[in-house]
Amino acid sequence: MAGNTLTRMDLSEAVFNEVGLSRNESAQLVESVLAHMSDALVKGESVKISSFGTFSVREKAARVGRNPKTGEEVPISPRRVLTFRPSHLMKDRVAEGNKKK
Repeated sequence: MAGNTLTRMDLSEAVFNEVGLSRNESAQLVESVLAHMSDALVKGESVKISSFGTFSVREKAARVGRNPKTGEEVPISPRRVLTFRPSHLMKDRVAEGNKKK
């Protein structure tokens, strides 16, 4: 893994090592999965990966914000935001990692 970030290349390399597909096929498989996930999220669907978590899109309403430097009120338009909610198993695994340090 490159540094502390898991990349597409790392994922395709893991598929290559674990499944035995060619490097090219592994990269295509990873790209295909990510494309399906992205397409579903763009449509407003949730993406649930068992034992990992759920990605979903949430609608945020328009509101009035404030510029912290000037104190000036600024309108913030409505928008869609991506959220991730980890599964209990993932939360437990991450918590276990805290104990090892």
